[in-house]
Amino acid sequence: MNPAETAYAKEHLSASRDAFAKAAEDGAFLASIDKITDAVAGALSSGGKVLLCGNGGSAADAQHIAAELVGRYEAERAALAAIALTTDTSALTAIGNDYGFDHVFERQVLALGKRGDVLIAISTSGKSRNILKALGAAKALGLVTVGFGGAKDGPMVQQCDLMLRAPSDKTPIIQQVHITAAHVVCGLVERRLAKK
Repeated sequence: MNPAETAYAKEHLSASRDAFAKAAEDGAFLASIDKITDAVAGALSSGGKVLLCGNGGSAADAQHIAAELVGRYEAERAALAAIALTTDTSALTAIGNDYGFDHVFERQVLALGKRGDVLIAISTSGKSRNILKALGAAKALGLVTVGFGGAKDGPMVQQCDLMLRAPSDKTPIIQQVHITAAHVVCGLVERRLAKK
């Protein structure tokens, strides 16, 4: 790497380190993880499921988190019910074509969600229209609504029962904090359900 590229790499790595250090010392952030773990473990232990959605990198995070729950995270245990609403290309393209892209997650929540389930909606900006519509549908059906956002609150926060705020306003850093926090939730859910 040339000096400018080295400086860029160091800046990104330092910003990542600082965000994780801030999150680890933030009582509200840790309390959010605890409450989200309660909601997810409660839904799964009662026969409910976790639905997840997001756009772009957050869509990949939704799939990643669902895979950790359905497969396993750290421990051998029963499969846990989780569905990423970002993966069914036929549903996504049909809904997008017939109703518009703003409805691609909302329509799936209406079809698959039920009272007692959890919707985890991931948006670094907190204002993606398809995320907001999915949250509105989830609230109307009685799902627990969980938002993963950034340091700046967008409209999403008004529709979320629980909110995890990554301590950054930079999209890549927010995404890194989101997936790490989700890993913590997955690990804690496994530990809590194993006790039962």
